Amino acid sequence: MNLASGRIYSSIVSRHWKVLKRKGQWLSEKSLTKLSDLRQSTSDAPMHAHSIDAAQQGFFKACKTTRALRKVGIAPNGHPNFPWRQKKFRTSIWKNTAIKQDGLSVTLSCGRGQDKISITLPDHLSNILRIVEVRLVFDKKSRRYDWHIVAEDGKQPAQAPGANSVSVDMGEIHPAVVGDEHESVIITCRKRRHEMQGHEKRRAKLSAALSRKRRGSRRYKKLVRAKSRMKAKHERVLRDMAHKISREIVNVAKERKAATIVMGDIGHIGDGVALGKKTNQKVAGWNHGQIKEYTEYKAEAEGMRVVVQDERYTSQTCPNCQNRHKPRGRNYRCPSCGTQVHRDVVGQVNILSAYKHGEPGRIPAPPVVKHREPYSIRRTRRCQGAGQETSPVAQMDWKAAQQLPLFA
Repeated sequence: MNLASGRIYSSIVSRHWKVLKRKGQWLSEKSLTKLSDLRQSTSDAPMHAHSIDAAQQGFFKACKTTRALRKVGIAPNGHPNFPWRQKKFRTSIWKNTAIKQDGLSVTLSCGRGQDKISITLPDHLSNILRIVEVRLVFDKKSRRYDWHIVAEDGKQPAQAPGANSVSVDMGEIHPAVVGDEHESVIITCRKRRHEMQGHEKRRAKLSAALSRKRRGSRRYKKLVRAKSRMKAKHERVLRDMAHKISREIVNVAKERKAATIVMGDIGHIGDGVALGKKTNQKVAGWNHGQIKEYTEYKAEAEGMRVVVQDERYTSQTCPNCQNRHKPRGRNYRCPSCGTQVHRDVVGQVNILSAYKHGEPGRIPAPPVVKHREPYSIRRTRRCQGAGQETSPVAQMDWKAAQQLPLFA
């Protein structure tokens, strides 16, 4: 399918530049599409008519984007050029006219006389109202094809549960601390640090193996593919955790009857500062931007808005006496007034103070601090020496396991 889509797109690109070079005419979308349709009428492309249209329209959309970039003066690579490169493969697109849905079963038409493609949707997509578009996308990192579905669920944005404001302090050890003046919730996710550290060890092992192989050999290519698959899986795991962490942030905001979520601005953390080898590795793998992005659209669906606040000195200012002190360890101890609070809670309440009063230290630390783990993130550990994750059943004592019945 993607091969046929790439062939159609390439024919449009080739015909356009040939006419422009020979006759100096920039063909309109209607004229160029008509020429392409005449050529496609003699070939049997296994695609729906509107899927062919989508492949043809890709060229004109790219030209439109180039004109817009030139108009505003944005040039990512010097001067933005019009599309000229031909593609062997291109993402196939099915529009709603080629899609039939029956519950969780979706049928895609591939044109008259061609076999249809059947897809079974996962259970969590059973409440969608209408499928607008389906794409067959090739993931270069994992080297596999994925189905991308654009759908309408018919849900309208909800009203904000209240008029309160909560703040969020994001961290590398604890992904987020959410709360207001009365209560703070520390969202813990040790599985996230475990995954990041394990990935770095596995990546270093593969890189060392690659350095001992001859570039271009079969073994070298096999290790490169394995490294690519490992990286793709790691990114999927982190994306899943980011979704669950952001959902927990929004859930806490709903419980606190919030209309505004104030998040600390950490986009430039570590810039121009020598943090050290280990800390640089942690900061580089910290997906705080992804968590913020997911929180924004989840909050919008619940009727809340997300505001970014400068968090300068929020982790150093005492919330009770406004004295500045750099904390050591996980607890903040003020040498002036003797206040002892979790350092991430200090950052969270000071972000809220900076948002409401213009400076940190104007709101005292909340009296209630809770810990919460994101939903359905299992606590697992790796077997020593084996490098495999084990469930709690596999971790039980061997003598106790011998006493279990063979058949339940």
